[in-house]
Amino acid sequence: MKIINKLLMFQFHFVNLILIIFYLYPGSILGYFLYGNISIQPKITEDFIISSNHLYLFTVISVLGFFAYRNKRKIKFLIIYLFSLSIILELLHIVIPNRGFEWSDLFGNILGIIFVIIIYKIKYKNA
Repeated sequence: MKIINKLLMFQFHFVNLILIIFYLYPGSILGYFLYGNISIQPKITEDFIISSNHLYLFTVISVLGFFAYRNKRKIKFLIIYLFSLSIILELLHIVIPNRGFEWSDLFGNILGIIFVIIIYKIKYKNA
């Protein structure tokens, strides 16, 4: 069990590092690899009111975090960390060249986290 938990923690931290690199890069790394152009941001699905890419990304990273840190005290810290990370990274787009702050991206980040929190609360309501 400890090995699985350590593997989950490694995955969470690794995905976090990749997320931060992709967020802080002045342009789109995926756009460069897929289209040869850092100005093009690939989309998994079309956006509605929020950015679907950001929703998916923060849902995945939140799920990894919740599986890796099951302790109640650590979950509280994880929630604060995820919200802070999503806000700070999006605000940094104001100063990063070729990037721009967008409310729909921020709301996608936050909604991805909230979605996982709700599922967690429902699943562990009686625990």
